[in-house]
Amino acid sequence: MLTTDVGLQIPDELPFEDWERAGRQLSGIVNSSTWWLGDWLVYGKEHYSDRYERGLLAAGLQYQTLRNYAWVAGRFELHRRRPALSFQHHAEVASLSAEEQDRWLDHAEKLKWSTKQLREGIRLAREDDAREAETEDTARRLMVPDGNLKRWHRAAAQSGTDLRQWVLTTLDQAAKAALEEDAAHPMSLNSSQMEEDGDRVDA
Repeated sequence: MLTTDVGLQIPDELPFEDWERAGRQLSGIVNSSTWWLGDWLVYGKEHYSDRYERGLLAAGLQYQTLRNYAWVAGRFELHRRRPALSFQHHAEVASLSAEEQDRWLDHAEKLKWSTKQLREGIRLAREDDAREAETEDTARRLMVPDGNLKRWHRAAAQSGTDLRQWVLTTLDQAAKAALEEDAAHPMSLNSSQMEEDGDRVDA
């Protein structure tokens, strides 16, 4: 095969094994070159701040693309980069803390995740964290036993709504039923009872 500035010239009868090997080599070059560009940009910004933009123009790539490369490269020292994972894997976790970066890259490397699988794993983990925080917040505010809360979560899931909306809807329905029952069977309350009830509502 012959590489040119505008493409590859591939022999007509290239064996599959050679074609496959070339693909692995090209993939490695693309991944490495992204890191190389990122490191080149970081170095240029640190050493040639007055001529940095001229260097960007010389590279011939879009400014935002180069800035993304530089940002990811700046988030990972050489010893923390995983050769088995792509630059894009690292980009997916670049905004996280160093500890979280390493944890997610460990998962991706061990489970051989694609970048899409890594992104999905992070998304699901965030949703779980949000649900857990909501559960803790709801439990703290309502102060209900864990068994009740778990049952409410199941009921909310079956109705296709989140817990907060399910609780509001259920309490609304219960209040409406109670008020209708009171209207059908009016009870007299003395003033001290009304004041006590009012205090409960305010609390």
